[in-house]
Amino acid sequence: MTGSSRILILAGLLGVAGSIALACGGNSTPPPTTAKAAPGGTKDQSSWPADDKSMCDWHNKPELEVSETAGPGALKPNIRRVYKTLGEGDNRRKVLICREVDTNLDGIKDTVRTFNPKGEPLREESDTDYDGRVDHWLAFSDGRVVEEDEDTNGDGKPDVWKVYVNGQLSRIKRDRNFDGKPDVWEIYVKGRLERMGLDESGDGHVDRWDRDDILRQQQDADEAKAKAAADADAGIVADAGTSADAGDGGKGKRKENR
Repeated sequence: MTGSSRILILAGLLGVAGSIALACGGNSTPPPTTAKAAPGGTKDQSSWPADDKSMCDWHNKPELEVSETAGPGALKPNIRRVYKTLGEGDNRRKVLICREVDTNLDGIKDTVRTFNPKGEPLREESDTDYDGRVDHWLAFSDGRVVEEDEDTNGDGKPDVWKVYVNGQLSRIKRDRNFDGKPDVWEIYVKGRLERMGLDESGDGHVDRWDRDDILRQQQDADEAKAKAAADADAGIVADAGTSADAGDGGKGKRKENR
């Protein structure tokens, strides 16, 4: 791979990293309802199938409470929440343990998230291309995403593995030839790509680390800009202090002349 090719790959991955950070901010923007229907589903809401391919484990469990609601654009309920009662006596409480959604309104559930007894998310699985197969996985810790896996070739197995630290993208492994083993390793600093390792021999180990010179230049420019702004702020404060001292000195002289 030539140096210019590596730069193009790295530059492209910068854009990917930005979109990943945005996507992992939450599920406030659902997929468009114009997306294709999953197998067994239909965009005609009046003809939704009786079996919505529930992804929550609630059938034949009377100890669980199920609530169904209709989200924006839905004529029928497309959101299911499953609750469980925990504790005894005064400590009894109802907690959400599973939530599933039909995001493209075809009558088939395509996203499910499970929760711990404290109401914090544990895992999420999604069928993002509506082919009836899960292709996106999230793992949470303390309410934050810590792992994100993606299946990009539709074989049902992840080929992109992402790790987040304190809510920011930290590293990514990619399987470019879909043999089940990573052959690209990306390291991120403050959510931005810093360097990329490539396995060119296929032995599962990094043969070469490449650093994105363009990114490094941008980081240096950002740091210089931030330092200049800080210096400018410090200068303004210093000037203000000097002016105040001058004003006090003038008042002092007037008092002496009286």
